[in-house]
Amino acid sequence: MKEFSVTVNSATGLHARPASQFVSEASKFKSDIQLIKGDVAVNGKSIMGVLGLGVLTGDTIRITAQGEDESEAVTALEALFAAGL
Repeated sequence: MKEFSVTVNSATGLHARPASQFVSEASKFKSDIQLIKGDVAVNGKSIMGVLGLGVLTGDTIRITAQGEDESEAVTALEALFAAGL
């Protein structure tokens, strides 16, 4: 399993468009991807799960990937946040 933590800097947190972008990128991989905020974990490939997590600007979340392409998934998702998601 690979994971990383990130502080969300987007003005809207992970709502609507940013959540859609995240789910779209996560869905490209075969690995199981989870977003974790506090004690709550959701499926990173589920738009309803990501939106339901209620990630706001300044929140720190963990993202995990487990599976055959976990390294590639983590690299791509980290790049998404680095680009301003």
